[in-house]
Amino acid sequence: MDENRQQTMTSASLPAHARLPINHCNLPPVILGCLTFQHHPTPLHLDGVEQLHAALFQSLDPITDADTRAEHFKDYMRSSFLLDNLDEAGFDALKSGVKRGKADYLRILRGWLFDADSKEAAVLKSWIESRFGLLPLNHKGPLGDGGEDNYQAYLSARAQGLYNTNALESQLDLLYSYCQYEVARQYTGESHVTLYRGINRIDEHEILHQPAKNIYILALNNINSFSSNRERADEFGDYILEAKVPLTKLLYMPGLLPSTLKGEVEYLVIGGVYEVKVSLL
Repeated sequence: MDENRQQTMTSASLPAHARLPINHCNLPPVILGCLTFQHHPTPLHLDGVEQLHAALFQSLDPITDADTRAEHFKDYMRSSFLLDNLDEAGFDALKSGVKRGKADYLRILRGWLFDADSKEAAVLKSWIESRFGLLPLNHKGPLGDGGEDNYQAYLSARAQGLYNTNALESQLDLLYSYCQYEVARQYTGESHVTLYRGINRIDEHEILHQPAKNIYILALNNINSFSSNRERADEFGDYILEAKVPLTKLLYMPGLLPSTLKGEVEYLVIGGVYEVKVSLL
């Protein structure tokens, strides 16, 4: 086996510091986070979510219009999590203290789209960690060696974001499952989508291997924003990462909730090891 091939095979694995040993998914972190999964993805299912909410997906099946399905999904979320009746969910407006009843899945999405280092972003990274077993690598800076202060800040933001909320992680479970339902209907027979991400420096990411001049094997953060528009991605950095992203790793895609998140064109991509092409616009 030549040296380059051996290095590529070694770099295909997600480093131990970037994953947990277990998760709440049908595949373990070491599998869903590796390079082989990027090239040959299979469906990901969160434990029990589709079974618990089977009635939702059965009700969506006969609806042919995606926008109508989105409205149906939001109605289901309001009903299942009592989002319009927070008193029934146990919130008391008269009590003092931190009131987080309105911290729902939509606020988490908006918070991430506004600032990928916000407390809402910390909640998303924490949810990915719990459900998929992929550890966050960056939040307001690197979280690995030498990033102890950053890690403590991340833990604090995560705790603040989750405190006194209404089954927030379960709401995100259902958001992911709904996104995957829509992926299956809108991308029939497809396994990947080509997406772009603007960066300022390649060393912002953990480089595992460089098999060619403009090809890198990277360990990405456990959740990332991408765009389907190369020119749009250039607004966020001088260099462009181009990746073939498994559809099974989409948490959110443009148009998923059209009447709520109008104009948002970002894809939220679950991390792991990715082969990317790096270029200048």
